[in-house]
Amino acid sequence: MALTSQPSAGSYLMPSLEHATVADAMHPGIIACDPDLPVVEVARMMATKHVHCVAVIGVSHKDPACAVWGLISDLDLVRAAVERESGLTARELAGEPLVTVDPRTPLRQAAMIMLKQPASHLIVVEAETERPIGILSTLDVAGVLGWGEA
Repeated sequence: MALTSQPSAGSYLMPSLEHATVADAMHPGIIACDPDLPVVEVARMMATKHVHCVAVIGVSHKDPACAVWGLISDLDLVRAAVERESGLTARELAGEPLVTVDPRTPLRQAAMIMLKQPASHLIVVEAETERPIGILSTLDVAGVLGWGEA
């Protein structure tokens, strides 16, 4: 018996991977936390919001400075739990370097960046201001593969 998938409520056709941009696939907005938030609170945020990453907000030390300077993934939390690293803060767990992408970037190019880094999430920033406007995840790329025009 073959299993088939049907678009669920809210699903829609998208451009193919060859024609899609980051803006076509990304989740607008970001879920963020303060650098001094205990990791247990970050885990609660992820679980409550059903997200796989949280951006850490603070002023970076790079030039020019940016507002988002780290990202905590669900795997970062699992690693900290398994290695019994209790009492950490978001600042101590946040992955760096932060990988960013412009919303006008072709989606195939962004996917290649994910593979090269490796990174399962990219922060989408406006090119002119470096202001974070969303997140692109590997699941977003999968959505284009699954629902993109043939």
